[in-house]
Amino acid sequence: MAMPQTGRSGCPINLTLEQLGDRWSLIVIRDVMFGNRRSYGDLLSRSEEGIASNILADRLKRLTASGLLSRRPDPNHQQKGIYSLTEASIQLVPLLAHMGAWGRRHTQVSEELSVRAELLEKGGPPLWNAFMEELRHLHLDAPRPSRSVFRELQAAYEKAVARNARDGRT
Repeated sequence: MAMPQTGRSGCPINLTLEQLGDRWSLIVIRDVMFGNRRSYGDLLSRSEEGIASNILADRLKRLTASGLLSRRPDPNHQQKGIYSLTEASIQLVPLLAHMGAWGRRHTQVSEELSVRAELLEKGGPPLWNAFMEELRHLHLDAPRPSRSVFRELQAAYEKAVARNARDGRT
């Protein structure tokens, strides 16, 4: 019979995975970060992966409790909340950039959903830092940087979507 575990591993990779939870946690952070989806309804209705409503509600609670997202009331609708990235989740940009680069090399990705990953990979740390500065503006009320990486990534995505629609791909 195995001895009951009395403590968690202090390994930084393990502790990071415990914080981020399962795949849905990173998907929610990705959608807030790259899609600027800030409400439960927006996250639910625009999910490419089709997240279930109960899973989304659970992950938003978990991510808020662990300090990776913050929630404030929506001034236009008291029952609704607006979610923001915290400094801790903004600092996940390099990790997500590396995950996207790995996925582009080792999986079959769609062109439009991988175009942001390609730009992040090519831009490297200078682009990641500029994006993090912009995310601090969008989510933490930091000053607006001169460069909008968010707009550059969104424009490249929209261009890929339009190109695929024109070429008859989905």
